[in-house]
Amino acid sequence: MDRLERLVNLAAALLDSERPLTRAELRARLGGYPADDAAFRRGFERDKEALRQIGLPLVAVPRDGDGGEDQVAYRIDREAYELPDPGLSEEELTALRIAAGAVRTGGPWAPEVPRDALRKLAAASPERPGAGPTGGEEPRGPAGRNGSAPELAELAGGPDVAVVFGALAERRRVRFGYRGEERLVEPWRLSYRRGHWYLAGFDHTRGASGAERLYRLDRVEGTLSATGPAGAFERPAAEASGPIPPWRLGDGPEVEVRVLVDASHAPEAVAVAGEAAVLGHAGGGVELSLQVTSREGLRSFVLGFLEHAEVLGPPEVRDELRSWLQALAGPGGPAAPAGPAAPAGPRGGAR
Repeated sequence: MDRLERLVNLAAALLDSERPLTRAELRARLGGYPADDAAFRRGFERDKEALRQIGLPLVAVPRDGDGGEDQVAYRIDREAYELPDPGLSEEELTALRIAAGAVRTGGPWAPEVPRDALRKLAAASPERPGAGPTGGEEPRGPAGRNGSAPELAELAGGPDVAVVFGALAERRRVRFGYRGEERLVEPWRLSYRRGHWYLAGFDHTRGASGAERLYRLDRVEGTLSATGPAGAFERPAAEASGPIPPWRLGDGPEVEVRVLVDASHAPEAVAVAGEAAVLGHAGGGVELSLQVTSREGLRSFVLGFLEHAEVLGPPEVRDELRSWLQALAGPGGPAAPAGPAAPAGPRGGAR
């Protein structure tokens, strides 16, 4: 029996039992553990931690006994494990079912669990009893697994993603190493962009009072773990923690960049950057202050407005964007005057 099969059997035993089970009872029921007692205890402790890391609410329950080592029994809290009815409409359930069939979470930690959970939820419509995996009938298509529609995307998984998912649900802080420093973060949002998972939240180790920060999970150093009690913080309102803007999709040094956008495109720019980024208005346009950690993301934002946006400063960011544009134009392209005192010209990132 490989470890994955043993973990599945352990989870099933703890979910199906009407009472908590001791370590000895689980050993007898499951099999697959070493015969040596010390090796069994080590393996069982690793399995317990693995179940908790992927989000299963495994709890230890004291029990009356004769003072032996099995005074503790284990169970999975069904109330914390089972998904409550989110009150989705029929149209929302249909959209969820399509998404669940098109996306697969990769990696050995949760290869099929998220998709199967979504499929069961999508099949729970009272108007369509018996549809989907809970009732047997699967959607059919030309190229997918088991005849279903083909998968269109795969999301990379990993133990850190599972831990953060659990911490988000329980509103617990997470602790990890990043760029040589230990971080203590309130997780607000987990996003998947351009093949990477990003954690956005409030970092208590930044400055005297902390600050909002963004971290790429594949660059976490050492072990990422949830810490402290559940319900330790409140996440900001949804509108205050929307999608990650492109200039924040990086972990470089944070630089404040001022961008001027013409009046014709000002509403669109403010909608993306947020009202908090507005420094003021000039000539009908809007001046924005962006906290930039990704220069590439800044370029994509500014150049999306073509000649209707201009980087005002700092000078090194203007010069970097000018050099990038000149290199893109090639030797035969127009050469912009060097230096921050260049005369006014058509907009398009830098004058």
